[in-house]
Amino acid sequence: MGLKGSCLCGEVSYEIDSVDMPIVHCHCKTCRKAHAAPFASTAGIKRENFRWLKGVGSISTFESSPGKLRHFCKCCGSHLVAERPVQPHVIVRVATLDDDPELRPEAHIWASHDEPWLEYEGVRKHRGWRDDM
Repeated sequence: MGLKGSCLCGEVSYEIDSVDMPIVHCHCKTCRKAHAAPFASTAGIKRENFRWLKGVGSISTFESSPGKLRHFCKCCGSHLVAERPVQPHVIVRVATLDDDPELRPEAHIWASHDEPWLEYEGVRKHRGWRDDM
């Protein structure tokens, strides 16, 4: 597959050989806080199918919960990957992929963590910045 991904400023990049677990939208509180977004789109990648291409020295790591490490670009703050070192996979933030994985999300997880303001039904959608502006 050979998909590439990178941070916002381009300082850090990585490559994956395959997406090994389904893409899911995680609504847990720590993902919401880490991404400043209602949910984070993630997918598991076997460690042997993931490699950093550049910028390893620009990665900062934060242990967000016991045993879970989140890796960010220390220049722009993009959250790229999370991991539990005891697991055989890393968790890539799908929105940081530069290429289309040609897969679609299969589930929303930890929706029990949603806040009331995260209601989506009836919310208008615009193709760009608000059409009525």
